Amino acid sequence: MHAIKPAELAKNYVTLSNNHDLALIKPLFAVDATYYSAYFGEYKGSAVIHTMMTGFFERFPDAHWDVAEYLDIDNEGAEFAFTMTGTDASSSERVERRGLERIYFTPAGLIRHIAVYKPDDFPGID
Repeated sequence: MHAIKPAELAKNYVTLSNNHDLALIKPLFAVDATYYSAYFGEYKGSAVIHTMMTGFFERFPDAHWDVAEYLDIDNEGAEFAFTMTGTDASSSERVERRGLERIYFTPAGLIRHIAVYKPDDFPGID
């Protein structure tokens, strides 16, 4: 078991994501990690997830996540509601998305699974 609580690990991941620091994000994932997004689909394996994230930051070069609170949840996880804002480089359209994200960690503190849900999937999140 890692000494750092999942909510703190999740906060670090979001901070690095807001900095678009893919070089520091990539080693946070277990090799066999999985990623599910109600917005973007499913991805398996850290290399595939990294490629998806690279494409995401190319599409949304100013992407930013606002998170008010991180909560520890069961099964070595953290949960947080977010608002993501950014500009779609392909259309110059300003985008704002809300959702709920759950990140689960290995005993060593690596990300083993991320699940991103739309607000409609969780009443009370707008």
